[in-house]
Amino acid sequence: MSNSHRLSGIVDVGGLQYAWEVRSEPQWSEFEGWKGVTIALLQKHSQRGALLELPPPKRLLKGLQRGRLQISDAIISRGIQAALDAGWEPASRGKPMVFMVDADGN
Repeated sequence: MSNSHRLSGIVDVGGLQYAWEVRSEPQWSEFEGWKGVTIALLQKHSQRGALLELPPPKRLLKGLQRGRLQISDAIISRGIQAALDAGWEPASRGKPMVFMVDADGN
C-alpha cells in the first residue's frame, strides 16, 4: 500500500536508501505564476543532496482549489533515477543539485 499523503520518507533505488522530504508545496509567485513542489533528496551516509522540482498540479493552473499533495514512493523513485541519470553523484561534495522533473518524476 502506498501512502500518497506523506511529506517525507525513505525509498530504495538500486539497492541504496534515499531519504526524501517536501521542502516547499505549490505556491503562487506574481513574477513566475504557480511554482511546483520542491523535494529534497539525500542518499543515506552521503554528503551531496539533490532537489527535485515538480511542476504545479494541473488543478492550480486551471484555477481550481488546492487539493491534497500527491507524492508517492514511485514518483520519488523515478525522480531519484532521473537525477542519477542526469549526473547527480551523491558521494561527491558540493551544493545540492537541482533537477526539473515532470509530474511522474521522469
